[in-house]
Formats: sequence, structure tokens, C-alpha cells
Amino acid sequence: MTAPLVVLVGPPGSGKSTVGRELAERLGVGFRDTDADIEETAGKPIPDIFVDEGEPHFRELEVRAVRAAAAGHAGVLALGGGAVMAGATRELLRELPVVFLEVPLADAVKRVGLDAPRPLLAVNPRARWRELMEARRPLYLEVATAVVDTAGRTPEQVADAVLEALELKTPHD
Repeated sequence: MTAPLVVLVGPPGSGKSTVGRELAERLGVGFRDTDADIEETAGKPIPDIFVDEGEPHFRELEVRAVRAAAAGHAGVLALGGGAVMAGATRELLRELPVVFLEVPLADAVKRVGLDAPRPLLAVNPRARWRELMEARRPLYLEVATAVVDTAGRTPEQVADAVLEALELKTPHD
């Protein structure tokens, strides 16, 4: 079984995709995002999946996407913000090097504007983001091998902190 070198989890705006690409480049490996995998499989954007088939269907697709990526991707893997809600996903992550990218609301707002097409943040995005974090933070912490605070840091600085937290060496070290 091929397993990821790094799995990134965290809420919308934490930098999973941006930091993930940076890490993959530094480590000389591929980057994979389960949200992109889901959109490719479904043939439509995630907001459309929520509208057309509902959140339960999306979550099923998400569990399958995480399972496939966890078993078949040897690089850096970014999971959707809600992936940790599924017990099956948390179980899969127990054996993997998972980093929770923690982000304060103010930084998340700057990064995603909270007006991007994110189905769970459509109504009262700030309050909804806080509610999501209250529900998800314990789960992020449960699966995390390491926690990296992204507050006020550039993606490069966050990538440095992830590499340090997991004691990973880049080909240039």
C-alpha cells in the first residue's frame, strides 16, 4: 500500500491546497486534493453536488475519495474541511501523518473572503464558520499527528512548520 507523506486537514481558509502544493514541490512528490477528486468523479463542482444530491451524498463521495487517495497516493494529500466528520475517514487517518492547519476566523475571512462558493458557508458565513469549527476542531485534533498554527504566516512559513513538525527532509536538505 502506498501512503501519503503528509495529509493536511483543517477548515476552509486554512491553506490546505496552497500549503499542500508548496510542500509537494519541496518534497518532490505529487499533490492531491480530495475535493478535486470528488468534482472529477461527479463531473460537477461541489456546490452543485450539495444542491443536486444533498450533503449526505457528497459525504459518501468524500469517504470514497479519501479512502482511494489514502491508499494510492504517496505525496501530499489535502482533505476537504468536513472530511473528518466521517468515522470511517478518521479511522483511515489514524495510521497516517496528519497535520491540522489551525487558522483564526480573521485569517480565514481574508483568505477565502467567505463569499466563495462554499455550500456550508452560504448563509451568515462568519457564524456558520464558527459553528463548523466548534464541531470539527475536536475531530481535527483527534486525527492530527501535529498541529500547525497558520495565523499571520505565509504559505512558505506554514510549509516550513509542517516539515519541521513531521521531521520530513526535502531533497535539498
